[in-house]
Order: sequence, then structure tokens, then C-alpha cells
Amino acid sequence: MKILLIVSAFNSLTQRVFCELQDMNHTVSVQYAISNEAMMQSVDEFKPDIVFCPYLKKYLPSEIFLKTPTFILHPGIRGDRGHNALDHAIREDKKEWGVVILRANEEFDGGDIYAEVRFEMRDATKASIYRNEVADAASKALKELLKNLDDKEFKPTPQLKMPMHNYLTQKERAIDWQKDTTKEIIKKIHVSDSFPGVKDEFFGIECYLFGAWREDKLKGNPKEIIAKRDGAVCVGTIDGALWISHLQEVGRFKLPSTYVLKDKIKGVKEERLPLIFDMSYKTFYEISSHKDGDVAYLCFNFHNGAMHSEQCIRLKYAFEHLKESAKVIVLIGAQDFFSNGIHLNILEDSKKQGEDGWSNINAMNDVVKSILFADDVITVASLHKNAGAGGVFLALACDYVVTCKDVVLNPHYKTLGLSGSEYHTFTLPKRVGEEKAEELLNKCLPISANNAFGIGMIDEVFEADGYFDSLNEFSQKLCEDEDEYSDFLYDKEEFLSKNLHIIEQKKEEELKVMHSEFWDKDSSFHKLRYEFVYKVCALQTPQRLKGNLDA
Repeated sequence: MKILLIVSAFNSLTQRVFCELQDMNHTVSVQYAISNEAMMQSVDEFKPDIVFCPYLKKYLPSEIFLKTPTFILHPGIRGDRGHNALDHAIREDKKEWGVVILRANEEFDGGDIYAEVRFEMRDATKASIYRNEVADAASKALKELLKNLDDKEFKPTPQLKMPMHNYLTQKERAIDWQKDTTKEIIKKIHVSDSFPGVKDEFFGIECYLFGAWREDKLKGNPKEIIAKRDGAVCVGTIDGALWISHLQEVGRFKLPSTYVLKDKIKGVKEERLPLIFDMSYKTFYEISSHKDGDVAYLCFNFHNGAMHSEQCIRLKYAFEHLKESAKVIVLIGAQDFFSNGIHLNILEDSKKQGEDGWSNINAMNDVVKSILFADDVITVASLHKNAGAGGVFLALACDYVVTCKDVVLNPHYKTLGLSGSEYHTFTLPKRVGEEKAEELLNKCLPISANNAFGIGMIDEVFEADGYFDSLNEFSQKLCEDEDEYSDFLYDKEEFLSKNLHIIEQKKEEELKVMHSEFWDKDSSFHKLRYEFVYKVCALQTPQRLKGNLDA
């Protein structure tokens, strides 16, 4: 089947749909919802069997859905209509939510329902629920839609004629610091994370709040900033305190809170944690670990998977520390991402963009080097969530790479004007061969876990249900047999020793190319990074996403 995806952005959900449809051998093309003319032209040229809109924020012209069967994914249950569906669900403490796929018609969210999937709500941010529960439900609903379209006996269910809910205004989202409890404040920030954020003001700076973490030990007066840690600030409430990890100044972009408040919190105490936090109480932390026998699990919860220089340094030291007491180290990442490489927002904010960019990529390389050359432990990368750019190659530095079957990987850099480093010119060809490595780096397309497994890029794909049990079983087996374990490390040490010069030379060649990308003022990286950070709307659909018009 030929399927055209009309979308407002090629976000994580759209990428998952794109990959899954391709894995099912459908011919897929993508069209950004830039204008009615562009969308209609894409339909005329591609001549799809159906149009599917997994992420669409504007009305479709009737010429499209009257001519071609068109289906809309709505992140709400049957009867739910309107924008901010997930925001309302979290705000109203819904215990169950879901997605529906409706046939597009003249009435907004009013078409017949062709697929519906429910899920239990979780106490988490809107962004996390969207990336996890909504994405999983959307995947199931898409398969249900295709099955129903193939069933001549299937009859869609009419949408319930419920009133359409309104946009949530900032007045409705606002925090009352003199009345709201810690729990209520966290919920308000969760409702608006990752867009649009909760508008507030600190020290005369108007900004939007993101990333709320409960604090069990510290207390302060309402809205008093009482501590800072790793870019986050701890703010007092009427019944305790919470951490706010990120702020977005009006008219700018999201940054760690201390980067926005700067000198205004100069005298605030830095409340440090151990390098690896034991998670013994609720607070803000980025790096944690737990052990199961000889297997250590290293978690790094970096916001949106972005890693700046200081985070890379801490992760490197945490890894080095764990090597002293473990036979196997499993890199976990965080709940929503594994890693997406260097921190573009901080580079955009920097007054020394070349210098800080250079520092960031070298810090990433230092982490990768520690993992790649760790000949005294076996390393496993657990890609249970998406990874992109340098984050993919951070994983490929490990001895083994395992994924959840729902994961989408973006093993490329060029869409941001970078050639990339992280030893990728060694680790990627080593797994997939030179030809396939070039293809992945140049096509700049997302690939599914199954696709990555098929080309040898990863070693195992586990089902989402029971993923961590499968991961633990896999990791424990690596060190069960002492002789096999010793033989593996011996072979690894011998290989690294023989290839040390070649591996380091490849890294130096990568950096030689990247130098001008960071330091040259005319480098396309600066323009593309700006557009990415400020979320500048694309003027056209990238050609790489266009399907074969002759298919």
C-alpha cells in the first residue's frame, strides 16, 4: 500500500510510524503541513492509497479527504475532541486514556472511528506519556486501522458528539505559590511539559517552567530559591520544596535553570550529591546506579537526551567508578531517551560557540573512549528508548547493544551540518560494513530496532513487555561462566591493543573534519542549530522523506 504521512513535524511518533510502515513493506512518503497547496500537490504527485496524519496541528483542505481516504490520530479517547487533549487528561486526573484514529471529514475530530486503543495513565510529564503510552497506543491503533481497512465486513463507529474542549490558557496553567502544594505545582508543570510550559517569573525574568522533581529533605519559603544542583534550582513551597530543571525565557529557548537565572542566584548554595546517587530519597539527580550481583546498571537521566560537557565528564567518571566493583556494566540512559549526543541548546546560548562546541564533542569522545577501551569489564548498551546522532554511537562503543522492539534510531549527523565524531567511523563499519555505514550516515533516515538488527547494527531485540527481565537475563549470562568471561576479556584486550593506533587515528580524522564545522562562522551547523533550537518551521519537506513517486 502507498501511504502518505501528512504531519506538522517529523517528531518521534511520526518517525516510529514511518519506520513501522516501512517494516510492513508499505511505500511511505512524508509531507509537512506547510500549506494547503503543498499538501494537495503531494497527494496529486504521490497518489497514495490512504493519507495518515499521526501528528497534525492544522486543518486539512477538504480536497484531500474527499479525494483520498484520510485518517487522523487523536491522542484522546472516544468522544474527546479538540486541542490539548493530553493536557486535559492529566489535569483532570484521568486514570485511563487512549488514542483513536478517525476518518477525516468537515468536522474537527468528528469523523468515524476506525481504531481505538486504551492505556492506563501514569504519574509523569505530558511529554513522557506522549513518548511512551501514546506512542505505543498509536502503534497498536495503526495496525488495527490497516487490519480494518482490509476487512470488507468492518464498519467504523460514529464519533460521539461531545463538546470540543478549549485550549488551556496560561491563566489556567498558572502556579499560585502561596496556595498550591508541592504536589499541585508538580502536576501543573507536568501538564505543560514539554509545551507550552508554565509561565512564571523569577527575579524579574519572565520564563516558562519545565522539569519538576519532588524534594524530600530541603524546605523553604514559597517561591524562594534555596539550592541549586547540576543546572536545576530548588524552589520552596508552602509544604516543602521542588526542583525545576529547565526554564525558557520568553522569546528564547529551553535551558537549564541556572543558565537562565545566572548571577541572580550567585549566592545560592550548591547542594551536591554523590557522583552516583543511590536513589534513597526523592530529589533531583541525573546519574544513578543499581547492582544485581556482578552486573551494574548505569542510568543517566539527561533532559531530552542532550549531553553537555560537564554531564559527559560526570558520566565518564561514574563509568570508571563502577568498573571497580562490577563484571558487566549496562548503560541504561533514562526513561524517555538513551542519548541524543551533544547539547545544542547550550551551544546556541554560548558566547563562545566554537570553543564550547569543541569542548562538548571532545567530552563526548572521552566518554566513548572510556567505554570502548574498557578491557576489564563487559559493556552492554540498553537502547530501551530512542537514540540519535552521538547517542547512537555512544551505544555502539559497547561490546553488546540490545534494544526494545519499539525503539527508533537516528544514526546520522548531517541534518545539523555536522560530520560527527564519537569514534563512529570505527564502530559503525565494524558492525555493518563500510557501504551500509555510508548509506546510514548519508540518507539521514530513522531506522527501527528490527531494521538495525537485520543489518547487524545491534545484537538483540527484546519485546517491550518484560524488557528489563530479558535485559537482566542477557547481562547475567555474560558473566556466569568464569572461563568464558575471562576469554572474552582476553580477546577484547588483544583486539584493542592491536587496533589502538587505527581507532585513535579514525577519531583524530573525525575531529579534523569537525573543527571547521564548529569554528567557521559560515558553517551550516550554526544556521541549522539555530533553526533546530528555535524550532523554526520548515519551508519545505526534506527530500529524504519523500517516497518513490513511481512506486
